[in-house]
Amino acid sequence: MSEANTFLLDDIEIPFTPGQSVMQAALSAGVFIPHLCYHPEFRPHGSCKLCTVKINGRPATSCTTPAAAGLEVESNTPEILDKRRTLVQMLLVEGNHFCPSCEKSGHCKLQALGYELGVMTPRFNLLYPTRPVDASHPDVMLDFNRCILCELCIRASTEVDQKFVFALSGRGIKKHLVVNAESGRLADTNFAPTDKAAQVCPVGVILPKRKGFAVPIGERRFDVAPISAHVDEFKPVAAAQGERT
Repeated sequence: MSEANTFLLDDIEIPFTPGQSVMQAALSAGVFIPHLCYHPEFRPHGSCKLCTVKINGRPATSCTTPAAAGLEVESNTPEILDKRRTLVQMLLVEGNHFCPSCEKSGHCKLQALGYELGVMTPRFNLLYPTRPVDASHPDVMLDFNRCILCELCIRASTEVDQKFVFALSGRGIKKHLVVNAESGRLADTNFAPTDKAAQVCPVGVILPKRKGFAVPIGERRFDVAPISAHVDEFKPVAAAQGERT
Protein backbone atom coordinates (compact mmCIF):
# COMPACT_ATOMS: atom_id res chain seq x y z
CA MET A 1 0.00 0.00 0.00
CA SER A 2 1.27 3.47 -0.81
CA GLU A 3 2.51 5.49 2.17
CA ALA A 4 0.26 8.29 0.89
CA ASN A 5 -2.81 6.17 1.64
CA THR A 6 -2.85 6.87 5.37
CA PHE A 7 -4.39 9.38 7.74
CA LEU A 8 -4.05 10.08 11.46
CA LEU A 9 -6.77 9.03 13.90
CA ASP A 10 -5.98 10.22 17.42
CA ASP A 11 -2.29 10.21 16.40
CA ILE A 12 -2.53 6.61 15.14
CA GLU A 13 -1.61 6.12 11.48
CA ILE A 14 -4.53 4.43 9.72
CA PRO A 15 -4.06 2.88 6.25
CA PHE A 16 -6.97 2.97 3.86
CA THR A 17 -8.03 1.66 0.49
CA PRO A 18 -9.36 4.26 -1.96
CA GLY A 19 -13.15 4.29 -1.69
CA GLN A 20 -13.23 3.55 2.04
CA SER A 21 -14.76 5.97 4.50
CA VAL A 22 -12.92 7.12 7.61
CA MET A 23 -15.10 4.71 9.62
CA GLN A 24 -14.39 1.74 7.33
CA ALA A 25 -10.65 2.37 7.36
CA ALA A 26 -10.58 2.69 11.14
CA LEU A 27 -12.55 -0.53 11.67
CA SER A 28 -10.38 -2.36 9.14
CA ALA A 29 -7.36 -1.27 11.19
CA GLY A 30 -8.98 -2.55 14.38
CA VAL A 31 -9.83 0.88 15.79
CA PHE A 32 -13.39 1.18 17.07
CA ILE A 33 -15.46 4.32 16.43
CA PRO A 34 -18.83 4.24 18.25
CA HIS A 35 -21.82 3.97 15.92
CA LEU A 36 -25.41 2.74 15.70
CA CYS A 37 -26.75 3.26 12.18
CA TYR A 38 -23.62 2.05 10.36
CA HIS A 39 -23.67 -1.49 9.01
CA PRO A 40 -20.81 -2.97 6.93
CA GLU A 41 -23.21 -4.35 4.30
CA PHE A 42 -25.15 -1.15 3.60
CA ARG A 43 -24.58 2.26 2.10
CA PRO A 44 -23.44 4.71 4.84
CA HIS A 45 -26.32 6.74 6.18
CA GLY A 46 -25.07 9.15 8.84
CA SER A 47 -28.38 9.35 10.71
CA CYS A 48 -27.39 8.57 14.31
CA LYS A 49 -24.40 10.99 14.39
CA LEU A 50 -22.74 8.87 17.07
CA CYS A 51 -19.71 8.34 14.83
CA THR A 52 -19.11 12.10 14.52
CA VAL A 53 -15.43 12.99 14.75
CA LYS A 54 -13.40 16.10 14.07
CA ILE A 55 -11.59 16.05 10.75
CA ASN A 56 -8.99 18.77 10.35
CA GLY A 57 -10.77 20.60 13.16
CA ARG A 58 -14.32 20.37 11.79
CA PRO A 59 -17.12 17.97 12.88
CA ALA A 60 -18.05 15.25 10.35
CA THR A 61 -19.67 11.83 10.40
CA SER A 62 -16.91 9.28 9.94
CA CYS A 63 -19.18 6.77 8.19
CA THR A 64 -19.92 9.15 5.29
CA THR A 65 -16.59 10.99 4.99
CA PRO A 66 -14.21 9.47 2.43
CA ALA A 67 -10.78 8.62 3.77
CA ALA A 68 -8.05 10.77 2.27
CA ALA A 69 -4.32 11.08 2.70
CA GLY A 70 -3.19 13.53 5.32
CA LEU A 71 -6.46 13.84 7.25
CA GLU A 72 -6.11 14.53 10.96
CA VAL A 73 -9.03 12.88 12.73
CA GLU A 74 -9.97 13.26 16.39
CA SER A 75 -12.32 10.73 17.98
CA ASN A 76 -11.48 10.01 21.61
CA THR A 77 -11.33 13.56 22.93
CA PRO A 78 -13.26 14.75 26.01
CA GLU A 79 -15.40 17.06 23.84
CA ILE A 80 -16.43 14.37 21.35
CA LEU A 81 -16.98 11.70 24.01
CA ASP A 82 -19.23 14.08 25.93
CA LYS A 83 -21.32 14.73 22.81
CA ARG A 84 -21.64 10.99 22.23
CA ARG A 85 -22.79 10.49 25.81
CA THR A 86 -25.43 13.17 25.28
CA LEU A 87 -26.69 11.46 22.12
CA VAL A 88 -26.99 8.11 23.91
CA GLN A 89 -28.77 9.75 26.84
CA MET A 90 -31.25 11.38 24.45
CA LEU A 91 -31.95 8.04 22.76
CA LEU A 92 -32.51 6.35 26.12
CA VAL A 93 -35.11 8.87 27.28
CA GLU A 94 -36.87 9.20 23.91
CA GLY A 95 -38.00 5.57 23.92
CA ASN A 96 -38.99 3.02 26.55
CA HIS A 97 -35.76 1.15 27.30
CA PHE A 98 -36.09 -1.24 30.26
CA CYS A 99 -32.81 -3.09 29.99
CA PRO A 100 -33.20 -5.59 32.89
CA SER A 101 -36.29 -7.17 31.29
CA CYS A 102 -35.30 -6.83 27.62
CA GLU A 103 -34.52 -9.92 25.57
CA LYS A 104 -31.83 -7.92 23.76
CA SER A 105 -29.92 -7.09 26.96
CA GLY A 106 -26.31 -8.11 26.45
CA HIS A 107 -26.75 -8.03 22.68
CA CYS A 108 -28.01 -4.43 22.43
CA LYS A 109 -25.65 -1.92 20.85
CA LEU A 110 -27.35 1.06 22.49
CA GLN A 111 -26.92 -0.52 25.92
CA ALA A 112 -23.34 -1.55 25.12
CA LEU A 113 -22.44 1.96 23.97
CA GLY A 114 -23.96 3.35 27.15
CA TYR A 115 -21.55 1.18 29.11
CA GLU A 116 -18.67 2.03 26.77
CA LEU A 117 -19.24 5.77 27.15
CA GLY A 118 -19.88 5.69 30.89
CA VAL A 119 -23.54 6.74 30.74
CA MET A 120 -24.71 6.39 34.34
CA THR A 121 -27.92 8.47 34.35
CA PRO A 122 -30.50 9.49 31.72
CA ARG A 123 -29.81 13.20 32.47
CA PHE A 124 -32.94 14.30 30.59
CA ASN A 125 -36.57 13.76 31.53
CA LEU A 126 -37.99 10.44 30.34
CA LEU A 127 -40.66 10.89 27.66
CA TYR A 128 -42.48 7.56 28.15
CA PRO A 129 -44.00 7.50 24.65
CA THR A 130 -47.06 5.35 23.96
CA ARG A 131 -45.93 2.71 21.48
CA PRO A 132 -47.87 -0.51 20.94
CA VAL A 133 -46.28 -3.92 20.52
CA ASP A 134 -47.13 -5.75 17.29
CA ALA A 135 -47.36 -9.50 17.97
CA SER A 136 -49.53 -10.24 14.94
CA HIS A 137 -46.86 -12.16 13.01
CA PRO A 138 -46.61 -15.88 13.86
CA ASP A 139 -42.81 -15.86 14.14
CA VAL A 140 -41.66 -12.31 14.88
CA MET A 141 -42.67 -9.64 17.39
CA LEU A 142 -42.15 -5.89 16.96
CA ASP A 143 -41.59 -3.83 20.10
CA PHE A 144 -41.64 -0.25 18.84
CA ASN A 145 -40.78 1.04 22.33
CA ARG A 146 -37.08 0.40 21.67
CA CYS A 147 -36.77 1.88 18.18
CA ILE A 148 -33.91 4.39 17.77
CA LEU A 149 -34.72 5.32 14.14
CA CYS A 150 -31.43 3.94 12.80
CA GLU A 151 -33.27 2.79 9.64
CA LEU A 152 -31.25 -0.40 9.37
CA CYS A 153 -34.38 -2.53 9.03
CA ILE A 154 -35.66 -0.16 6.33
CA ARG A 155 -32.42 -0.36 4.36
CA ALA A 156 -32.21 -4.14 4.74
CA SER A 157 -35.80 -4.65 3.64
CA THR A 158 -35.33 -2.29 0.69
CA GLU A 159 -31.80 -3.04 -0.51
CA VAL A 160 -31.47 -6.75 0.31
CA ASP A 161 -34.92 -8.29 0.79
CA GLN A 162 -36.58 -6.12 -1.88
CA LYS A 163 -39.78 -6.17 0.18
CA PHE A 164 -40.12 -2.58 1.45
CA VAL A 165 -41.74 -3.78 4.69
CA PHE A 166 -40.64 -0.89 6.93
CA ALA A 167 -40.70 2.90 6.71
CA LEU A 168 -40.60 5.99 8.91
CA SER A 169 -43.61 8.24 9.45
CA GLY A 170 -43.97 11.64 11.10
CA ARG A 171 -41.46 14.39 11.78
CA GLY A 172 -39.28 15.49 14.67
CA ILE A 173 -40.08 13.93 18.03
CA LYS A 174 -43.15 12.27 16.48
CA LYS A 175 -41.16 10.33 13.89
CA HIS A 176 -41.66 6.60 14.30
CA LEU A 177 -41.23 3.26 12.58
CA VAL A 178 -44.23 1.89 10.68
CA VAL A 179 -45.08 -1.25 8.75
CA ASN A 180 -46.03 -0.87 5.08
CA ALA A 181 -49.45 -2.50 5.30
CA GLU A 182 -52.85 -0.85 5.26
CA SER A 183 -53.58 -2.43 8.64
CA GLY A 184 -50.17 -1.45 10.04
CA ARG A 185 -49.66 -5.07 11.14
CA LEU A 186 -46.55 -7.09 10.36
CA ALA A 187 -48.73 -10.17 9.75
CA ASP A 188 -50.23 -8.44 6.73
CA THR A 189 -46.88 -8.12 4.95
CA ASN A 190 -44.62 -10.66 3.24
CA PHE A 191 -42.02 -10.34 6.01
CA ALA A 192 -40.21 -13.58 6.91
CA PRO A 193 -37.93 -14.40 9.88
CA THR A 194 -35.19 -15.27 7.37
CA ASP A 195 -35.19 -11.73 5.92
CA LYS A 196 -32.09 -9.61 6.35
CA ALA A 197 -34.30 -7.01 8.01
CA ALA A 198 -34.98 -9.51 10.81
CA GLN A 199 -31.28 -9.70 11.64
CA VAL A 200 -29.94 -6.14 11.69
CA CYS A 201 -31.80 -4.30 14.46
CA PRO A 202 -29.16 -3.04 16.95
CA VAL A 203 -31.71 -2.86 19.77
CA GLY A 204 -34.73 -4.98 20.70
CA VAL A 205 -37.41 -3.99 18.19
CA ILE A 206 -37.46 -7.06 15.93
CA LEU A 207 -37.50 -10.20 18.04
CA PRO A 208 -38.07 -13.86 17.08
CA LYS A 209 -40.84 -15.52 19.03
CA ARG A 210 -40.30 -18.62 21.20
CA LYS A 211 -36.55 -17.98 21.52
CA GLY A 212 -36.39 -15.62 24.46
CA PHE A 213 -33.31 -15.74 26.69
CA ALA A 214 -31.89 -18.81 24.93
CA VAL A 215 -28.50 -17.35 25.89
CA PRO A 216 -28.62 -16.33 29.58
CA ILE A 217 -27.91 -12.73 30.54
CA GLY A 218 -24.34 -12.58 31.76
CA GLU A 219 -23.15 -14.85 28.95
CA ARG A 220 -24.04 -12.62 26.00
CA ARG A 221 -21.43 -10.99 23.78
CA PHE A 222 -21.48 -7.51 25.32
CA ASP A 223 -21.68 -9.01 28.83
CA VAL A 224 -18.48 -10.94 28.19
CA ALA A 225 -16.53 -8.12 26.50
CA PRO A 226 -17.26 -4.42 25.80
CA ILE A 227 -18.46 -3.36 22.36
CA SER A 228 -15.08 -1.89 21.45
CA ALA A 229 -13.58 -5.38 21.77
CA HIS A 230 -15.94 -6.62 19.03
CA VAL A 231 -14.42 -4.44 16.32
CA ASP A 232 -14.05 -7.41 13.95
CA GLU A 233 -17.86 -7.69 13.73
CA PHE A 234 -18.06 -4.23 12.18
CA LYS A 235 -15.24 -4.44 9.65
CA PRO A 236 -16.27 -3.71 6.04
CA VAL A 237 -17.50 -6.60 3.93
CA ALA A 238 -15.51 -6.38 0.70
CA ALA A 239 -18.29 -7.37 -1.70
CA ALA A 240 -20.92 -5.24 0.00
CA GLN A 241 -18.54 -2.29 0.19
CA GLY A 242 -17.96 -2.37 -3.52
CA GLU A 243 -21.64 -2.71 -4.34
CA ARG A 244 -23.27 -0.29 -1.94
CA THR A 245 -20.84 2.44 -0.88
